[in-house]
Amino acid sequence: MSLLRLDRLLSLHLFRPIQRAGFGGRTFGIPILMYHSISEDEGSGVADYYRTNTSPAVFERQMRFLRDEGFHSVDLDQALRLLENQAAPEMKAFVITFDDGFRDFYTSAFPILNKYGFTATMYVLTGFIGDGRKSFKGRECLIWSEVRELRRQGIQFGSHSVSHPVLYELSWKEIESELTCSKTEVEGQLKEEVTSFAYPYAFPQQDRRFIEGFMELARASGYRNCVTTIIGRVKPGANQFCLKRLPANDCDDTALLAAKLQGAYDWLASPQTLIKNLKMCLRGSKKRDPGPAQTAQRRPEAPVSSRRNDG
Repeated sequence: MSLLRLDRLLSLHLFRPIQRAGFGGRTFGIPILMYHSISEDEGSGVADYYRTNTSPAVFERQMRFLRDEGFHSVDLDQALRLLENQAAPEMKAFVITFDDGFRDFYTSAFPILNKYGFTATMYVLTGFIGDGRKSFKGRECLIWSEVRELRRQGIQFGSHSVSHPVLYELSWKEIESELTCSKTEVEGQLKEEVTSFAYPYAFPQQDRRFIEGFMELARASGYRNCVTTIIGRVKPGANQFCLKRLPANDCDDTALLAAKLQGAYDWLASPQTLIKNLKMCLRGSKKRDPGPAQTAQRRPEAPVSSRRNDG
């Protein structure tokens, strides 16, 4: 594990000192941590930043640190209500999310969360969850009886699509199907409304027309918010269908994790957006269909952004 990776180096030794000195304003934000698998997977050949695995031992160390530092986990709806007040809450609030619906959440993550008094939201892929065990990306997924048991224990659930496609490559009709079918399935299994969606793969924030169309479909499908892979904390007034998150994995020591929670990692959103814009320009900007209401059968035509490190 390289502790001298560039994002860590700049966060701890440049942006955290700048933040502590009071430069850049004092606007508070609520961090939403993004985890995937909690398992003993070395992730060989994958750079630290892109890893989506966290070992149970590291995950417990992170949760213990957060508990000892006085952080309190809240669900996403609670976090958004806190942000409506436009002022920092007295408690150190943060949100924990998990993408994909792997079985190791049930066997490894949940016992640790429960031990430290934390809650979480799990975004599931309904095409890989059934009454019998299925697998996604070589990992076993939850079954519906486990999902229902976790819900009874206070874990929140949202949709992460049916099949985990690159939505940006699909027609509006196909995107609508991924949104509505996954929502309907989770609601049917849990007998309650599902209002939150986690966007699979990299969120194409460089394409405003696509975002407008996606938001139109998400609202029409009954969602009230969407978490993404855009880096940063969620601040008052944020677009609730473009909610930022902070990736967390096996390579985050407590110093880097603290920096992320305190806002010293938010700077990375700017180069993230710049890189996506450059890719779009280099590949050539093409005319985007105006929106799902007018082009339900047509395919978006802009280039596809990077797929790495995305739920």
